[in-house]
Amino acid sequence: MSLRNKVGFRRLLIGQGASALGDWMGTFALMALVDHLSDSAAAVGGILAFRLIPAALGGTLAAKLVNRWDRRRTMITMDLLRAGMIAVVPFVQELWWVYLWAFALEAPSVVFLASRDSAIPDLVDEPDLPLANAAMMGSSYGNIPIGAGLFAAFAALPLDDGWLGSHPYALVFWIDALTFGVSAYFIARALGGLQRREPSPQAVPDSVVVSDSEISLSPSRLRDAWSVPLVRRVLPATAAAAVGLGALFSLGIKLVQEELKASDIEYGVLIVLFGAGAGIGLALTHKSRHVDLLVLTRRGALVMGALVALMSQSPTVWLTFLGAAGFGAGATVALTSGMSALQARIPMEEERVLAFSAFHVVIRIGLGAAALGAGAIGDGLNGAGLPGTRSVLLASGLLVLASAATVRPILDVDVEKARE
Repeated sequence: MSLRNKVGFRRLLIGQGASALGDWMGTFALMALVDHLSDSAAAVGGILAFRLIPAALGGTLAAKLVNRWDRRRTMITMDLLRAGMIAVVPFVQELWWVYLWAFALEAPSVVFLASRDSAIPDLVDEPDLPLANAAMMGSSYGNIPIGAGLFAAFAALPLDDGWLGSHPYALVFWIDALTFGVSAYFIARALGGLQRREPSPQAVPDSVVVSDSEISLSPSRLRDAWSVPLVRRVLPATAAAAVGLGALFSLGIKLVQEELKASDIEYGVLIVLFGAGAGIGLALTHKSRHVDLLVLTRRGALVMGALVALMSQSPTVWLTFLGAAGFGAGATVALTSGMSALQARIPMEEERVLAFSAFHVVIRIGLGAAALGAGAIGDGLNGAGLPGTRSVLLASGLLVLASAATVRPILDVDVEKARE
């Protein structure tokens, strides 16, 4: 089956790709703004936690609440609401305002995701649902490095005159707002011809769709996911990737600007190189498509861990530039290959649902918790006169290496057992 002829889904995917790109640009802008206002790595990590964890904890509840609402109207309303909310962020330059607004943005986001994911069965056939889920997930997480690069590019523009020049990230926030408008436009076109339908015993249940909103897991369901052998092999590398990304997101700006005495422009270059490295990672993953997916997952996570550890001890910003590019490539290889392994090698639909749920809970909570924890520990050590930024990044890199080393390639006998 192919999604090429599913015009409605393709339009939804395009809109979501644009929205996710803007959302990650906005997230990086919020993190940079918090660093500017607070000079605290823990505060920077807190913003990432606010943007990621609520959906992981409240996605299922939101899905139940909006199940009887008109999905098209709900999504368009939430997009327009978020566009207005993100557009007013630059008007108040106070730390409490940034935190309040970052958290408030997640309420319409969770409602939007629940509506979007429950609409996917209306747009694709049942056999195409796993591929549709993977494509939607890729549009969310695949835009992290691209959004980082675009944030750096727009934030570096010489806007020195007028009110805009007084707020270094206003343009980024307004572009983010514009992408929500793009999403609303494509949603209107994707769902405009559909009639609201009531669920029936023969209908595809919404729980089949596992994207950003359906990732909340109860402890019992998490244990069920862990009982799947392939999940036990993929999740350590997934957790490692999340820890490495979270730690570098919260402490990277401190490493570059305070430890290495680099400028804002050089920090922007670092983020751009991270995005470029992610593009290289996609190319490497495609070129290595005949290599075992778990081997690629482990290699990507190992590269991430090694480079975070090496970057933590880098004496010059130029070596950090090289590390950022390699880190971006490793992160893309690890996450893309891990997701592909779950998609391709779990034949049972229910197990695949559990696997993707666990995968995205680990990514969201791991990213947020690692960013918050690494930032808080780094601040504490720095306050005590110790090299907190470098020490925490080094420990994070070693932890990623240890976790990635536990990932074992799948054997043919494992495939046969999974099919039985």
